[in-house]
Amino acid sequence: MHEPAWFRWARVVVLTLLGLFAILPVYVMLTASLKPLPDVEGAFRWIPSHLTLSPFVDMWRTIPLLTYLENSLIVCSIASVASVIVALLAAYAISRYRFRGRQVFSITILSTQMFPGILFLLPLFVIFVNLSQTTGINLYGSRTGLIITYMTFTLPFAIWMLAAYLDTIPRELDEAATVDGTGPLGAFIRVVIPAAIPGIVAVLIYAFMTAWSEMLFASVLTNDSTRTLAVGLQGYATQNQVYWNQIMAASLTVSVPIVVGFLLLQRFLVAGMTAGSVK
Repeated sequence: MHEPAWFRWARVVVLTLLGLFAILPVYVMLTASLKPLPDVEGAFRWIPSHLTLSPFVDMWRTIPLLTYLENSLIVCSIASVASVIVALLAAYAISRYRFRGRQVFSITILSTQMFPGILFLLPLFVIFVNLSQTTGINLYGSRTGLIITYMTFTLPFAIWMLAAYLDTIPRELDEAATVDGTGPLGAFIRVVIPAAIPGIVAVLIYAFMTAWSEMLFASVLTNDSTRTLAVGLQGYATQNQVYWNQIMAASLTVSVPIVVGFLLLQRFLVAGMTAGSVK
């Protein structure tokens, strides 16, 4: 069917405006990261008069950015991988087996996403402190405590998404593997998991990005040595000065690995979300 000329022009205009809307903030961040601090604090100019790379050098000395980056990578990676592993086992049970309380369990998992995270902040803090006093297991201010905390809100969504995705995989594949002499666990590992790779990657990306950008729990449950990037970037704002150019430089620097990884895994994300939404 032939498209009217006005529709083509309207599409071009809308896409151009959306592209500018997405690119302009990145351009402002990039130019601000290449300016001396007085130029950033002065009147805004679209084309900088002075360019310098000093913010990209100074940002590592102003705060322990490398430590914060290491903490974020370790905590987010372990939390997302652990969430996917546990969620995959739970989702397989929900998708393939019929047991008493299955529907209640599924609804309970989904209902946890309705509550704001701040409702769980104080209970988690009290649990961690009391656990440290009674057992000596120090979770408050540790990476392990933050990993457990992140799993509390990435795991329910991961179970729900993977259960919906596994429902799209024909049960005949499991039965065929069983006929060939493979047990339920073998069919799960050899047949179901390879077929569910797009959904697994999609949920893994979601869990990682959710943990990466989380700030509420990290601001309370961490200390100077376990602080993550989302909280640590506040260190560029002191009582006497705000290093805007270094903030922009650091934000761009730590965003590059995430953007590159997202682009490389984008096809899995699209395939996983599309299949998971069709149940």
